[in-house]
Amino acid sequence: MSEADKPWDAVVIGAGFAGLYALHALRARGKRVLVLEAAAGVGGVWYWNRYPGARCDVESLQYSYSFDAELEQQWQWSERYASQAEILRYIEHVADRFDLRRHIRLNTRLVCATFNESQDGWDLLTDDGLRLRAQHCIMATGALSVPRLPAIEAIESFEGPIHHTGAWPHEGVDFSNLRVGVIGTGSSGIQVIPQIARQARQLTVFQRTANFSVPAWNRPLQDQEQQAFKAAYREHRARAREVGTLYEFTDKGAFEVSEHEREQEYERRWNKGGVNFVHAFKDLSTNLAANDTIADFVRARIRAVVKDEQVAQSLCPNDHPLGTKRICVDTGYYETYNRPNVRLVDLKKTPIERFGPQGVRVAGEDIALDALVCATGYDALSGAVLAIDIRGRGGVGLREKWAQGPRTLLGLMCAGFPNLFMITGPGSPSVLVNMIVGIEHHVQWISDCIDHLQQQGHRTIEATVAAQDRWVEHVNAAAHRTLLPMANSWFLGANIPGKPRVFMPYAAKIGVYRRECQEVADQGYAGFILSGA
Repeated sequence: MSEADKPWDAVVIGAGFAGLYALHALRARGKRVLVLEAAAGVGGVWYWNRYPGARCDVESLQYSYSFDAELEQQWQWSERYASQAEILRYIEHVADRFDLRRHIRLNTRLVCATFNESQDGWDLLTDDGLRLRAQHCIMATGALSVPRLPAIEAIESFEGPIHHTGAWPHEGVDFSNLRVGVIGTGSSGIQVIPQIARQARQLTVFQRTANFSVPAWNRPLQDQEQQAFKAAYREHRARAREVGTLYEFTDKGAFEVSEHEREQEYERRWNKGGVNFVHAFKDLSTNLAANDTIADFVRARIRAVVKDEQVAQSLCPNDHPLGTKRICVDTGYYETYNRPNVRLVDLKKTPIERFGPQGVRVAGEDIALDALVCATGYDALSGAVLAIDIRGRGGVGLREKWAQGPRTLLGLMCAGFPNLFMITGPGSPSVLVNMIVGIEHHVQWISDCIDHLQQQGHRTIEATVAAQDRWVEHVNAAAHRTLLPMANSWFLGANIPGKPRVFMPYAAKIGVYRRECQEVADQGYAGFILSGA
């Protein structure tokens, strides 16, 4: 029987952290699994994001798998925050250590998935014409995997090279003696801008929205420090499954201490570095007045670092509370604007009029460019799933079902699409926690579910419309108990013209979410229809 004729228990789409663990976990339970990966190698977002300065904003010792004790003890991380290259080496090591590559088909993009109602499974078609059948289809396509170029008039007329941070040339790019433009100052932009500034003759940063950034204070990891952390890995992992990442939390509100104590706490966390800065007080994500205190602290730091007052003012975010957009972690970002070869163009004050062959026109001025870098983000959370033509019962497309925004039950399944699972999909905590913690939980839940179906003689599982509607309302309610909806962020799809404004991640702590998922399973998959024999 040829590969195309084999009825797979599951076909997994994507070979990043989620896809590799799904393959490992399902294969360990005796399932026949195939992974389809569009890239020429494993790694997911870490295969593509090779721009200078690319690194994780979760500390290395936490941004790793927990499913194998020997793996987590033996792998040695070199830095507090691992670079893209080191993370990719880790992922490749996992693929080799657990003999995963022989079940992965690289350079293969899924273009169409159709539910076959007579077979209770999925018919799959790839871009190279391969046809496959699988009882279960698992989307491990990633939350940030569909790069988006900015919608700027005549950008295609620019004759120089255009690079997106999410699809960086593997051979690298030499910006020496070039006039370079960077559009975007989100996480990728804040990482790449200081690196390009060291190479380019002139760097012009086109800022669409100022973002809050906290210093990483990255450094080499000492062996003693690493071993001490690993000695308590089990306790650390258990806590991460409750709170998402091993942050230092407090039970005090911002106004339960004096102004002096509050400033001292912000200073202490700023000097410690990293995302944990935003957890200085328990009400910073829910109380706007409290949030103003930490936002003012960061704005004061920006003005203290950046010498040009007008540039500093443009770099100070004023249109969203701190933490309602993805908080950035940087190395020397604000200091970069003190360099004589770096210029900031605030697009809120002076929008780009149009591109031309040799550069860009802004407020009547022609700015010459030799190369352009777009750090303009992704069609997040739903983009990679909707890039595939997915059709469920009755041939109804997922794009049609999600025309007004993603609708799921638990972020795992969608009504009308039996046996189609999503890992860290819309409606789950996903990007609001350490992604690997969310990934491992979802893979375990999906694996248990598939086992349950087979043990009970069921062929299909799908969400009910009523349960899905309740979950969507629940996710919206959780978001609106916070300040998160106040920002025009990619959490809402606001970075994509025409994309419905729906807050996609689930804002409750992952420990709460895990218990909700477990309760559904314990009740015989309440809210789902199990059928077929």
